[in-house]
Amino acid sequence: MMKVLLIGGTGTISMAITRRLAQQGHEVFLLNRGSRREELPDNVTTLCGDIHDEDAVRRLTEGMLFDAVGEFIGFVPAQAERDVRLFSGKTRQYLYISSASVYQKPLSDPVITESTPLCNPYWQYSRDKIACEEYLIRQYRDSGFPVTIVRPSHTYDERSVPLGVHGNGGSWQVIKRMKEGRPVIIHGDGTSLWTLTHNSDFAAGYCGLIGNIHAIGQAYHITSDEHLTWDQIYQIIADSLGVRLNAVHIPSEFLAAVSDYDLTGSLIGDKANSVLFDNRKIKRAVPGFCACVRADQGIRETVQHILTHPELQRDDPEFDSWCDRVITAYEAVRTQLSENLHPAL
Repeated sequence: MMKVLLIGGTGTISMAITRRLAQQGHEVFLLNRGSRREELPDNVTTLCGDIHDEDAVRRLTEGMLFDAVGEFIGFVPAQAERDVRLFSGKTRQYLYISSASVYQKPLSDPVITESTPLCNPYWQYSRDKIACEEYLIRQYRDSGFPVTIVRPSHTYDERSVPLGVHGNGGSWQVIKRMKEGRPVIIHGDGTSLWTLTHNSDFAAGYCGLIGNIHAIGQAYHITSDEHLTWDQIYQIIADSLGVRLNAVHIPSEFLAAVSDYDLTGSLIGDKANSVLFDNRKIKRAVPGFCACVRADQGIRETVQHILTHPELQRDDPEFDSWCDRVITAYEAVRTQLSENLHPAL
């Protein structure tokens, strides 16, 4: 049995890890502000505090030694530096959640391995993650800080369907538009390939790295081996709802140019690219690891969960209005171009 501290522990990725570790009988502590506490297993202990308050965290963890500390809410180098100060000498392993968006964009090879260069000029989020990785690996090399870097790609759970374009309110507004027969935006022509990973599958790989001596100083991505087009992903959602998909394909560059959201980063720097992940490294480190939840199965379960939980059905009128404006503007541009290129004789 291991003693594991998770910073966060109740998010899309980390909740599945919390549940899996608890089910395996490990001693699990969560350092967070107490969110989703009612959904936690009984044998999980919450240390209620703010990771940004170093003095408070030192008091909460005083005298405690962990087999592993998992960081899920570290986004900039200053936060990685804080964690090194807090947990040096207090953990045998520190697992940092980075992102598969750190990989080279545009890709020179669509098959991504852990040795694919890290470079994303389109998304500050990804560049910050790269900087965190570089700092932590430097700490490992200089002082032996026991870091393991984990790079998830598009991981989803029962609370939100995976989408390419959505607002700040999550996925419900797109589901609602589908249910009402209204058009939904799919970036590009819908044929680029994408990889979705259910959080329960990700947790299996992640938990297999905890306490794994071969993982220290290493980086791993953990994803499914299944690849789908964005058209297929949206069609699965529509089929799960029992409705006809009314898709409007809009170039990613157009969406980024007129966006009220950070679509330059999330599309040009991520989802607009076809990506295929080579998972041989995580499979060597965690023998038997396999992503078992097929996308159509996982998305169908997610849709049913959302439809039966009204608290997840939060309207996003701002995004809804933006979709209508963008679709109208794009169709007007297409009509004008067509008229200019093919004037009536």
